[in-house]
Amino acid sequence: MSNKPLSGHVAVVTGASRGAGRGIALELGAAGATVYVTGRSTRTQAAAGYGQILALSKTEALPGSIDDTAEEVTRAGGRGIAVRCDHTREDEVEALFERVAREQQGRLDLLVNNAWGGHETFNGVFDAPFWQHPLSHWDSMMDRGVRNHLIASRCAAPRFVERQRGLIVTTTYWDRGHYLKGNLFYDLAKSAMVRLAFDIAQELKPHGVASVALSPGWMRTEFVLLGHETDEAHWHERPPLARTESPRYLGRAVAALAADPRVMERTGEALRVGDLARTYGFTDVDGRQPAPFEL
Repeated sequence: MSNKPLSGHVAVVTGASRGAGRGIALELGAAGATVYVTGRSTRTQAAAGYGQILALSKTEALPGSIDDTAEEVTRAGGRGIAVRCDHTREDEVEALFERVAREQQGRLDLLVNNAWGGHETFNGVFDAPFWQHPLSHWDSMMDRGVRNHLIASRCAAPRFVERQRGLIVTTTYWDRGHYLKGNLFYDLAKSAMVRLAFDIAQELKPHGVASVALSPGWMRTEFVLLGHETDEAHWHERPPLARTESPRYLGRAVAALAADPRVMERTGEALRVGDLARTYGFTDVDGRQPAPFEL
């Protein structure tokens, strides 16, 4: 198999300034894809709304930008294109897909729904009864999380239908339907994303377009590393991080799905990265193959 199995493919990865989106974009680039890297954070203008989590992380600067990620995609072997887009704004999302269609002669192979507003209301409390969590979590996780994915899918769908092919991957959290006790809002939003991916699959299946929900384990995102006062080079020194995986492990799962000519057989499914690693034979960046994260 070619070491650039996605050469010629065009992908849009939303919320790719940092974390999961960045890891996905880099692995798609390593596989040879042209990747539109979207989000609100640029080198000259950081996204608003992160003051609370930045204070909890004891840092002033928001890590990452779409510009940084796009350049890394190109260095990895693909072509990275940074496009600032507020995914809560339908007009901006539609303009994004119009640009992709114009620049790529109508080609679009992959949409990764990853833009997530949940960090904007994170207050350091994860495990608490639902009546003790702020109602603002609904706005950040549902209106600026689930809704983001619906808008992007809605704008991308006509492009996929026209070509009678394509794949939508929605990043989420899923452990076989088990309840994530202690954070009802998070559990509800992530469960809604799983159902959204399933529902979209039903409507797009007749057109040869696949839709799946994809769940990573506990990722060593920039904010997780900051919270444990470490970095990617030294995370091994923090025992609580022993079960973590890099965002690029998730990225390799997305790249494997995008390169699979039989991906339609998985449409509508909720998938776990650890399971796909065994199916497709990929590892994390350190050579390990972390098992699926389970509660």
